[in-house]
Amino acid sequence: MDKLGQGYTGNPKSDAGYTMAATVKHAAGLLQALGLKNVHVIGHSRGGYVVTRLTLDHPELVRSCIIVNSGTLAPGPSKTEFTMANAPKPRLSRESQRWCIEHYSFRPNHITQNWLDTCEDIAKSEKYQATVRKMEDQGLKRNQFFTHLALHKEETLNWIMHGKLTQPTLLVWGYNDPTAELKRGHALFEIIADSNPKSEMHIINEAGHFCYREQPETFNGIVKAFVEKVR
Repeated sequence: MDKLGQGYTGNPKSDAGYTMAATVKHAAGLLQALGLKNVHVIGHSRGGYVVTRLTLDHPELVRSCIIVNSGTLAPGPSKTEFTMANAPKPRLSRESQRWCIEHYSFRPNHITQNWLDTCEDIAKSEKYQATVRKMEDQGLKRNQFFTHLALHKEETLNWIMHGKLTQPTLLVWGYNDPTAELKRGHALFEIIADSNPKSEMHIINEAGHFCYREQPETFNGIVKAFVEKVR
């Protein structure tokens, strides 16, 4: 699935929907609409926050929670803005998106033309351009999105510290991620593991932010083994 307002999924119907809380609600709504329960949810980067909060808000829907390189959820400051500061302009061009992916990665050989085609197609869509205008030009990112996220992240980590994340939980982290650094992944795992004995963390060497693309066999093996054990 694509997140609310991302990829090929439609935009929120009002400005109030441009929050991570709305994204979590949208993900829960999808599972409910499909009549799914006991789902193994997996989220990468910001999606790692989404699946964790989804698990906390709707434990009746989730069998296990898998978090992949989520700087959004992990404690501490992100280096994303610093790492991406010199990206070529215009920012959503094919060249700029390739540059960004390369700088998230340990090595660029996992970047395919098909992936870039999709990124370019989405970036050029009117739907996505409308999102950019609202988030950047109208200031929703600065004045609403990050403000809401900071409050909900603090609440989410507090809930985890108080033992509310009871489902089996797996963290998978790329050792060489320049934005969601490994030390932040370790800090997140300590918070989870202190109150959840059914938690694990696996670190993949020679892998950056997109560890599932850079080391797919290793990544798939870790996730498959975890899900089979939980089942």
